[in-house]
Amino acid sequence: MKTLSLIVLAALLTASTAQAAAPVVTATEAWCRPAPAGALAGGCYVTLTASADDRLVTVETTAADHGEIHSMSMDGGVMRMRKLDGLPLPAGKAVALKPGGEHLMLISPKVAFKDGAKIPMVLKFQKAAPVKVEATVRMPSMPSMPGMNR
Repeated sequence: MKTLSLIVLAALLTASTAQAAAPVVTATEAWCRPAPAGALAGGCYVTLTASADDRLVTVETTAADHGEIHSMSMDGGVMRMRKLDGLPLPAGKAVALKPGGEHLMLISPKVAFKDGAKIPMVLKFQKAAPVKVEATVRMPSMPSMPGMNR
């Protein structure tokens, strides 16, 4: 009986330690680009930081038919966009999904992506719990140009 009690106690301690060390992903600076009525997709951006190595695997939303993770690159002057099956999130490193790089595409929007609208999304990860995000639709910030003041 004493041995069984020690085994149960060890199992409980192991389970509580595993729960305490569960990875967490934080999402900041979520926004979406405005899109004209009838657009086939809307682009959204967010910065993700994981407490342990993880992977963004899906994006869900009620604002569109479905969401996808994409990358954009230039190849010989031609813009190429491709759907990704996930996005690695290295521990402690902020990963910015932004225009011209990795981003979220919301396919067949059900709502207008007009300035000021709020777009709800649920980001799902390989290890961490899902994160709910509300992205504001806005125009992208303009990069500063040499010799010009903002």
